[in-house]
Amino acid sequence: MASRGTLRFIDIGANIADPVYHGRYRGKQAHEDDFLQVVNRAKEYGVEKIMITGGTLSESRHAVAETKLDDCLYSTVGCHPTRSVEFEQKARSPDDYLRQLIDLAKKNKDKVVAVGEMGLDYDRLQFSPKATQIKYFEKQMELVHETKLPVFFHCRVAYEDFGAIICRHRDIIPGGVVHSFTGTKEEAARMIDLGFYVGINGCSMKTQDNIDVMCSIPTDKLMIETDCPYCEIRSTHAGYKSIKTHFESKRKEKFDPRYMVKSRNEPCTIIQVLEVMSAARDEDPQQLADAMYDNTMKLFFGGEAKSTS
Repeated sequence: MASRGTLRFIDIGANIADPVYHGRYRGKQAHEDDFLQVVNRAKEYGVEKIMITGGTLSESRHAVAETKLDDCLYSTVGCHPTRSVEFEQKARSPDDYLRQLIDLAKKNKDKVVAVGEMGLDYDRLQFSPKATQIKYFEKQMELVHETKLPVFFHCRVAYEDFGAIICRHRDIIPGGVVHSFTGTKEEAARMIDLGFYVGINGCSMKTQDNIDVMCSIPTDKLMIETDCPYCEIRSTHAGYKSIKTHFESKRKEKFDPRYMVKSRNEPCTIIQVLEVMSAARDEDPQQLADAMYDNTMKLFFGGEAKSTS
């Protein structure tokens, strides 16, 4: 395994605007705010930048606000497909909701590096029906056009409709990543053919079939993420045996800021995602980490730096 001190990561998908990183669970304060401890722990494991995911207008505002807490933090601005009903429920009109998203992104250009999370999710239609998801995925193409930012995409069990919408608007999309990928090899190839990167986290590698799909993706099209506080790599996952770096955790009732909170994933565990990926792909972990770092810099940060191993 590469030395922990030489590995460099950018976590492209971290939901650290979630209240659990401020000690609040289901509206109740369970322990002290440890947001900055979580950020600092990530830095100890080579995480140089963290992209906080915006899933609604209010969450995007919160994500942008939290980027001010540390220089390593950036955010996305957008509306997740399962929350797309908000366009009709949380503003004077859908146009007003969209305009507020656009304004938020434009007024925070130093910290907002992508628009999204946007796309389609047919696995959770109980939150938003297909027609609503499609309507507001298309509408958010105006957000892409107005900001000229790359896109943080979400697609779950909806690759046919997703691809059709993308093809209609491909000329205005400056690039993007389909994050938390769990599709087939054919679907991965389709996303790459459309010119996008593919984001891999613990949920992308639950089964051997998932891992085989991940191994089919060219290194120059891969990015890495945690999707925390979700998608931890569990002992039941196919790649768990490849993990070399383990973290001690404590239940929230026995909170200690020196340790992770049990069942609350964090950006520091990105090193575990790398360990599973590199073992399955039989690639040198340092070279794989460097490649994904460079891919991410190129798309979201203007290629402002190159890894140096």
